[in-house]
Amino acid sequence: MTGFPDGFLWGAATSAYQIEGSLDADGRGRSIWEDFAARPGAIEGGGDAAVACDSYRRWPEDLELLERMNLNAYRFSLAWSRIVPDGTGRIETRGLDHYDRIVDALLARGITPVVTLNHWDMPSALMADGGWAARSTVDAFAEYAEAAARRLGDRVPWWITQNEPWIIQLLGYQLGLHAPGVRDLRAAVSAGHHVLLGHGAAVDVMRAHTSGRIGAAPNLLPCVPASDDPADIAATRGSDGYVNRWFLEPLLGGGYPADMREHWERAIGGGLDGIIRDGDEARIAGRSDFLAINYYTQRVMKAAEVGPDRPFPWQVVSDPAAARTDEGTEIVPEALTGLLLRLHREYPGVPLMITENGAIYGDSPSHDGQVHDVRRIRYLRAHLEAIRVAIAQGAPVTGYLHWSLMDNFEWALGYRPRFGMVYVDYRTGERILKDSALHYAEIARAGGIVDWDETRPVGRVVDSLGAFG
Repeated sequence: MTGFPDGFLWGAATSAYQIEGSLDADGRGRSIWEDFAARPGAIEGGGDAAVACDSYRRWPEDLELLERMNLNAYRFSLAWSRIVPDGTGRIETRGLDHYDRIVDALLARGITPVVTLNHWDMPSALMADGGWAARSTVDAFAEYAEAAARRLGDRVPWWITQNEPWIIQLLGYQLGLHAPGVRDLRAAVSAGHHVLLGHGAAVDVMRAHTSGRIGAAPNLLPCVPASDDPADIAATRGSDGYVNRWFLEPLLGGGYPADMREHWERAIGGGLDGIIRDGDEARIAGRSDFLAINYYTQRVMKAAEVGPDRPFPWQVVSDPAAARTDEGTEIVPEALTGLLLRLHREYPGVPLMITENGAIYGDSPSHDGQVHDVRRIRYLRAHLEAIRVAIAQGAPVTGYLHWSLMDNFEWALGYRPRFGMVYVDYRTGERILKDSALHYAEIARAGGIVDWDETRPVGRVVDSLGAFG
């Protein structure tokens, strides 16, 4: 008895823009990320994704990695700008042909495709109207979703419409740290709303072409108070509304939470009626067959005064006792257990899938040519145990897709951060299975957490079991 249900999805995840390269191949249109990367100083190190991991050409090799890791699921995204190069209108069949081949190759290997439609690479042409800040983008996204479902819907059992709506809203339109680089609070709340409307519109047109389950993938951050001060507790409630409930409630509940509406109306200096129109919440609700969850950490919250750079009366503070990744992210696996149980309690009957969870560690090949990323193995095991505990208490978790399969272009942070279980030499394109990949292969084959001796080389253990032979 492993503690994980039969049919559990053991997988890994990537996104098109972060790994594919070949930005001018097969009729692909320009995306907002090429525009953003062209801005001086926008990308750490000045890089771009012109080559990335070269996966557009090397995809068969990358599927072989999944097979060698014994994985039975792969989350990947379609590049929106490969399929609708001009944002609307003409559908580029060569882009669809490419993903058609990947889906067939995955199924031939017994690997379940989990397909994301919008992993942030919106066609540049849609910025003429304002991108996600414009309502017209909802219709454009529905056109794209229908084209994808019409081609792939007979074989894809899991679909994710939108990846991390809050990050699109926050980094893309509020802080300007991601493409398209907008800094405008009203545009931000408009963008977040239209992303959710896009989810609803996409589901409505996809139903005719697929029996696959469709959901969205918010990045959820459990919020905890820095103290038992009532002000900090109130700040925590507000933060939860800002990052979690503002998206969960329209998708799975009764519409936008009233307390967060008040926060937004005060922050933007006016009502939301011009953004959230009559009937919009009904067009979002009831259209999620499951909830995809991207989980990395929690938010420790403290009350704070509103100011020019703080539109809401709270701030994130650090937990000095928490372990951290190389990027400084707090590692709190027990918060994942609490999150899964909360979702099970508040949205009963909704299947849950972990579609991203991972850590930045800078381990590189050692003298033996292997990457001994022991800390990532610890991280993986701790979070899988957190999921196992939640499942034991009734949470309906259907799968775990680790972020990421391979090191890749990490958006505005460029190529410095390494999230992958597979090391990528960006000069040569060589892929090396890290120790974490080899250990995950053992877990996936066993269908649950296996014993681990931290002092024993992982690669030799796996090889001795014949996993790659």
